[in-house]
Amino acid sequence: MNSTKRKNTKRVPSFRKLLRTSKIKLDNKLKNKQYKQQSAAKKYRKEQKKLREAVRDAISRKPFPLEECKKRQVGKSEKREEEEEEDALPLDMMDEDDLKLMEDLAQKASFLTRDLSSDEPVHVKKRKHESVIDKYEKVPRRMQTEPEKELIHLLPIKDKDGIIPQTMEKPVLDVAQNEEEDTEEMEEAEDFSEEPLPVLTPEEMAAQRRQKLQERKMHIAALASAILSEPDNNIKKLKELRAMLMEQDPNVAVIVRKLVMVSLMEIFKDIAPSYKIRPLTEAEKATKVKKETQKLREFEEGLVSQYKFYLENLEQTIKDWKQRKLKKSNVISLKAYKGLAEIAVKCLCELLVALPHFNFHNNIIVLIVPLMNDASKMISKLCFEAVKKLFKQDKLGYASLGVVKVISGLVRGRNYNVRPEVLKVFLHLRIKEVELQKDSEDIAPKKKFMTYKEKRKNLSRMQRKWKKAEEKLERELLEAEASESKEKKLKLHTETLNIVFVTYFRILKKAQKSPLLPAVLEGLAKFAHLINVEFFDDLLIVLHSLIASGDLSYRESLHCVLSAFHILSGQGDVLNIDPMKFYTHLYKTLFSIHAGGTNDDTGIVLQCLDVMFAKRRKQVSQQRALAFLKRLSTLALHVLPNATVSILATNRVLMQTFPKMDLLLDNESQGSGVYLPELEEPEHCNAQNTALWELHLLQRHYHPTVQKFASHLIVGAPTEGSGALSLDLSQRPATELFEAYSMTGMTFNPPVASVTPRRKVPSRLSVSISNHDTPI
Repeated sequence: MNSTKRKNTKRVPSFRKLLRTSKIKLDNKLKNKQYKQQSAAKKYRKEQKKLREAVRDAISRKPFPLEECKKRQVGKSEKREEEEEEDALPLDMMDEDDLKLMEDLAQKASFLTRDLSSDEPVHVKKRKHESVIDKYEKVPRRMQTEPEKELIHLLPIKDKDGIIPQTMEKPVLDVAQNEEEDTEEMEEAEDFSEEPLPVLTPEEMAAQRRQKLQERKMHIAALASAILSEPDNNIKKLKELRAMLMEQDPNVAVIVRKLVMVSLMEIFKDIAPSYKIRPLTEAEKATKVKKETQKLREFEEGLVSQYKFYLENLEQTIKDWKQRKLKKSNVISLKAYKGLAEIAVKCLCELLVALPHFNFHNNIIVLIVPLMNDASKMISKLCFEAVKKLFKQDKLGYASLGVVKVISGLVRGRNYNVRPEVLKVFLHLRIKEVELQKDSEDIAPKKKFMTYKEKRKNLSRMQRKWKKAEEKLERELLEAEASESKEKKLKLHTETLNIVFVTYFRILKKAQKSPLLPAVLEGLAKFAHLINVEFFDDLLIVLHSLIASGDLSYRESLHCVLSAFHILSGQGDVLNIDPMKFYTHLYKTLFSIHAGGTNDDTGIVLQCLDVMFAKRRKQVSQQRALAFLKRLSTLALHVLPNATVSILATNRVLMQTFPKMDLLLDNESQGSGVYLPELEEPEHCNAQNTALWELHLLQRHYHPTVQKFASHLIVGAPTEGSGALSLDLSQRPATELFEAYSMTGMTFNPPVASVTPRRKVPSRLSVSISNHDTPI
């Protein structure tokens, strides 16, 4: 009996045996036990389910009474009924045995009551309607046993008798009970959701909206101040703040998203370091570092990832607005998306200007540059101003090069169908010098160090030792100086300008009738002195053909002339090219300027005259100078005061630069011929036989500064004496005077002095008349 008990009862394993057992074996045992418990629980649930179904069927099903045979259908013909009655035997004619058999069959009612139209076998229905309770009764009974509980082995206790192992039962959750609890919770939630919401008045809705908005603002402010106070510790709060960009409450979604966009932009501007963060290599990640270094790495990694996600959110907002897409949630209307897109563009423009050194700057450039050609004037102006500001503040040239590359690709990709403002932004590039034929290293003076022989000959051993250390230090200092950065700057500027000129030359070659041509000519006029000498001949031919075609406006033709003279006044001095055709064109078209709309073109004319006469005075003949002086004096009578002042300032420079200009101040003619003002050739118009009579009219001009210049020129434009001009007027160039005396703001320079009204004194005639009018 004892032996059987020992076999049936499981022995608890000793602690030493547990120690010897491997961990994998214990895990496998544990998994097998759990699997057995789960399968037992599953079986138990299935049995319970069957029992519930059986009880439900037993309640719903009723016993079938014997029914009488169904009556024949009324619709059958009477003849058939009569035939059947004739064929049927009466009951009194049947035997007792046959009648008894028929009654027994009627009691069973299996054949007579069966539906003959069905193709089922006879005994199928019997099997089908067999009592489910009988079936359930046949199933063997099982006692409801609780699932075995798992034992958790604890630390053993050591006693006098030995080591006593300690165990604790691990409770197993009842799955069925959990399912019932879940269903109850779901039902409660459905009941709660079915409750009708209270109807609010418009005033209550507005108050509720203000309250929600105030809560969101306070939350944004709290997160932003926490991040700014300690960026290293609170970098994870950037994710929480960025999550508010997906605000789902339709009442405050638009305003909250705008506030979060601007807040994140200001935060990134403040906490971004002044260097580009590069990703760590695998070797750097594997090496152990200090806590401070690890903390800095985590901060940089979190900052870069959040900055990237933020830029992606801004980009997606702009794309959704451009493609007129709405999100599935329909939280924000299509109209409100435009306002969101404008804020996103503003944030990108601010980051473009504020963080040109930081990560993803090229990605921002790729987003901003195409928006310069956007149909919305506000967005295109924002992007144009941002790029312009970036060009002005970019000292080294990395950011400018990136923008120029993207603009060049955009112009080419759109087949030159872009706004002129896209190309006009090139005029704000800070490029004053580039690498030409000579290398910058050849131009820059190099530091000379003593050779070994010179040291050996002139210095002692101790001096040589000191000299060696000194030269080593000087070399290190030279590496850190700006000479290296200057070389980089020159290389970047050269590459940038090459891309600009390639874009300009493509338009001159392929799209001469494009609206971009004025911007191209204006750009060539500004950067012409930096063009390589190899392109000069071809470029001058193209410019002259454009002028001769007659398709250009007056302003565009002036830009062509200015570009040509800029080319010839720089490196073009070495070329043997006579620009007489450009002089003739300018002389011929000077009278196109008047006091109307073309008065603003005077500024370009003044720049052309400055390059043509001041910078190329050795190549200009006296006859040409006299002709231009006479025509400019005539032009001064037809323009606004600011243009008149600047033209007279140019005449002053001509009279002081070229000798014998005072011939035009004398009434007597010098030489043969008559002055021909209608002739288009300045060399052959006989300008020496006329006089500057226009100066006498300008002396009586209503503008006081014009009067001063006219009086100054009549006496020969002296630099000293009573006829000399004040320093304020004499030292300022003509273009600066044109801007200073401009009347675009409806102001007069110098301001007109206010006149005090005088008291009207009655005349003698009026007194005598009043006396005669008195009655007699």
